[in-house]
Amino acid sequence: MSTGWRPGSDRSIASAATGVESMTATVLVLGGGVGGVVAATELRKSVSATTRVVLVDREPDHLFPPSLLWLITGKRTARQITRPLDRLVKRGIEVIRGSVEVIEPAARRVRIVEHGVSRDIEAEYLVVALGAELAPETIPGLAESGHNFFTLAGAESLRDALADFSGGRIVVLTAAPAYKCPAAPYEAAMLILDHCRRRGTEAAVQVDLFAAEPGPMGVTGPEVSAQVRRMVEDSGVGFHPEHQVTKVTGKTITFTNGTTADFDLLAYVPPHRAPRVVRDSGLIGDSGWVPVDRNTLLTRFPGVYAIGDVAGIPLTMGKPLPKAGVFAERQAGVVARNIAHAMSGEVAADQFDGHGKCFIEIGGGKAGFGGGNFYAEPVPLITLHRPSRRWHAAKILFEQNWLRRRI
Repeated sequence: MSTGWRPGSDRSIASAATGVESMTATVLVLGGGVGGVVAATELRKSVSATTRVVLVDREPDHLFPPSLLWLITGKRTARQITRPLDRLVKRGIEVIRGSVEVIEPAARRVRIVEHGVSRDIEAEYLVVALGAELAPETIPGLAESGHNFFTLAGAESLRDALADFSGGRIVVLTAAPAYKCPAAPYEAAMLILDHCRRRGTEAAVQVDLFAAEPGPMGVTGPEVSAQVRRMVEDSGVGFHPEHQVTKVTGKTITFTNGTTADFDLLAYVPPHRAPRVVRDSGLIGDSGWVPVDRNTLLTRFPGVYAIGDVAGIPLTMGKPLPKAGVFAERQAGVVARNIAHAMSGEVAADQFDGHGKCFIEIGGGKAGFGGGNFYAEPVPLITLHRPSRRWHAAKILFEQNWLRRRI
């Protein structure tokens, strides 16, 4: 695909091949989520002052996704877990609030629509960090019947619904087997029940989790998956694995196995897919995501990287690397440092090693903590620590540090 250049288009003149930066050298970061923010800020610290670091996002604010779980239960507000992306301007990053309409990876050229005006930007290096597109509309009746708590608006509407909920059945649903933040629906179910317990409505409430997958966080292996399942069931949440939803009609969910489930309140994780602009760009592989070198995050196009949820990285065990903020953060740092090395004419030596970790909130002021090497063979080598108040406090500290230091 080629759109050609128009008068007024942004165009830099540095050469990625020579490693020589000019006054108009540009590194373009698409997406203002975890990966995009880290890539842009680390690049700004690593490349010369003459290099433009440009971040593009259609939203004005950066959202810290892990805190949506606390927003659901009224422990956070939207203001507490978001920060204006314009704050990055003070760090020397050019922030464009616009939608990405066309990506031409071979030319490292992107078309952006900002305030109704279309323009093209060409860069020496392009970092695609556009995340996953949430697609509840692919399941008939899903969007109209429940609350998508993976979005800020959906988490707020679920919070408001829970505030008025006095009794009945609450269903937490994963609409597809693969989704970002693999622990999140399990945490949500436990935190919702804990919220009802604190409100004194527990006796009148039943919380059930219907999962499309065979077990929680299957990529971590059977032992860790079983540990998480015990956490869920010990909390009082009913767990129903391998229930793939086909439609939602009124207050009834229908599954492929022929069973149905009625609910009074539905909280769901929708199907995920790569954003349309990425699907149309030629970057997508057979998995439906962008294939990358698992160590460098480089795509098949020179100078073009994909990080975070939009990237597809198969593991030896046959499952993909989970989509999680911790991986996006670490991948972004690797890519930023390697771009800086390349622009200075040095060998790009940093590698993403597949290590990651996460907290698992269970309610009652406690959380578990797990992590390890997801690149280990033949299966990931993961350790899960028992829930305690220590890990809950550590998650609060992590949230505060992120929102204070990253943006």
